[in-house]
Amino acid sequence: MLAAALFVATLADWVPARWPTNDPASLELLHGTGVNCLLVEKQHWSSAFADKAAEQKVAVLGVVRPGAEAVQAVRTAREQRLTGVVLEGEFARAEADAARKEAGDLAVVELPARRGLRFDAGDAITGTYQGVWPGVRPVDEKDKAHAMPTGGPWIDTNTGFLRFARAMRKGEFWIAVTPPEKQVIPVDRYFMAIGDAWMVGARWVLALDGDLWKRLQAREETAVRDWKRIVQHARFYEEQRRYRDLPIYGLMAVVQDAGSGALLSGSILDMIAVKHTPVRPVPGPRLSKESLAKALMAVNIDPRGLSAEQGEVLKEFSRSGGTVLNGPPEWKMPSDSKNHVTVDEEDVKKLDEIWKEMNGMIARGRNMGVRLFNVSSMLSFYQGVPGGDRAVLHLVNYSGYNVENVTAHVLGRYKKATLHLPEGKAVAMEPYDVDEGEATGLDLANVPAYAVVVMEK
Repeated sequence: MLAAALFVATLADWVPARWPTNDPASLELLHGTGVNCLLVEKQHWSSAFADKAAEQKVAVLGVVRPGAEAVQAVRTAREQRLTGVVLEGEFARAEADAARKEAGDLAVVELPARRGLRFDAGDAITGTYQGVWPGVRPVDEKDKAHAMPTGGPWIDTNTGFLRFARAMRKGEFWIAVTPPEKQVIPVDRYFMAIGDAWMVGARWVLALDGDLWKRLQAREETAVRDWKRIVQHARFYEEQRRYRDLPIYGLMAVVQDAGSGALLSGSILDMIAVKHTPVRPVPGPRLSKESLAKALMAVNIDPRGLSAEQGEVLKEFSRSGGTVLNGPPEWKMPSDSKNHVTVDEEDVKKLDEIWKEMNGMIARGRNMGVRLFNVSSMLSFYQGVPGGDRAVLHLVNYSGYNVENVTAHVLGRYKKATLHLPEGKAVAMEPYDVDEGEATGLDLANVPAYAVVVMEK
C-alpha cells in the first residue's frame, strides 16, 4: 500500500486515460507522454500490471460499477495492489460510502452522473462520466446545418457545464465521456475532446475508439503516429496549466444553478460562448459582492431560485451601477432533461425566447473583453483581470480543418503577445492598437485545433 499512498499525494497531477489491457508491454506507449494514471476495467485488473506501472510512476485505478458486488470489487482492487478505484456510474449513496470505507488508504475517485455531483464532498478529484462528444453538430436529414438560437452553428460542447462545475469547486475536475461506439474517430476529433475540457481547466479522461486501440496495440504505423499526436496535445495543455487559475475575464456574470439548467450542455453559458462574449459563471451559493467584482452586467436566470440574501446582493450590484437582467416569472429552465446531459428540443425553443431578451442586453458591437472575427467554428475562453498586466485567450477549433485569418480585439493595451500551438514552437506576435475602447488587435494567420495567446503589458 506504500506505492498507493505515495500516489495519493500527487492526485492533482494525474493525467488520466482509459486503458483496455493489462499487458505490461503496453506501458511503453506512455513513455514521454505525460499520461500517468490509467483507468482499467475489472477484467483487466492485474497485480503484475499494477506493479510494473508503479515502477514507471503510473497510477492504476480500477473501475468499479454500481451493484451488489461493488464492495467486493474494491476488496479485489486492494488485493491486486491497484493505486485506487474509480466509482463510475449512478451509485446509491450508501453503496458508494460502503465502497469508500472498504477502500481504506486506496485513492477513490467518483464519476457519477452530472445530477449526482457532490461539489461539497472535499475529494481531491471531482468528475462525471456524462458528457457530449465535442464537435460541430452534423447536418440533419434535410441537409440543413443545426444552429443555436444565437444563429451560429450548433457546437456540441461540455464547456458551459464545465465552467459552472469549476465555479462551484476550484479543484481537479475530470470529464470521462467516451467516443461514440462502433465508430472510427478521426484524430482531430480527439483534439477537440481534449481542448473542450482543458480550455476551461478540466481534464478529459483520454479514451480511444476500438479500432484505433486495436491498431495501436499492433503498433501500426499510422495508429502510433495518431497516438503521439493525441498525447502531444494533452501534454501541451498540461504545459498551459500555469494559467489555469487566472481569473475568468467577465464583465458579464451569469447567475445560474443546477436547478436552472447549469448541469446541461446547450444551456445559457454555451449560448453566450457561441457569441464569444467573455462570461463569468456565478452559482447562486457563491453569489456575493466579491463574485461580481468588476462585472458590468449580471443575468439572473431564475430569480425565484435565490434566497432573500442572494437577491439583496444583486440589488446592491444594481444600486452600484451594474445592470441586472432578471428572467421573467414565466421563464423556468429545466434542472434536468430526458438524457440528463443536453437540453431538449422544447427547451431550445424556450432558450430562443430567453436569448432575444439577453441579446438586447449585450449592446451590439460593444467589446465585453474580446471581440473575435472569423471564428464561427470555434469557442473561446478569456482569462485575466480588466486592466491587469496579463491576459490569456484560448481558442478551440471544432471544424476539423485549419482556419485562416482570425482576428482578435482585446480590451487593454498590450505590448507583447505570444502564440502557443500544440504542434509548433511559441511565436511572437505583433500587437497593434485598435481605437475601440483602448483595445489591442491581434492577427492569427492560422488556427489549427487549438491556440493559446498570452498577452502582457
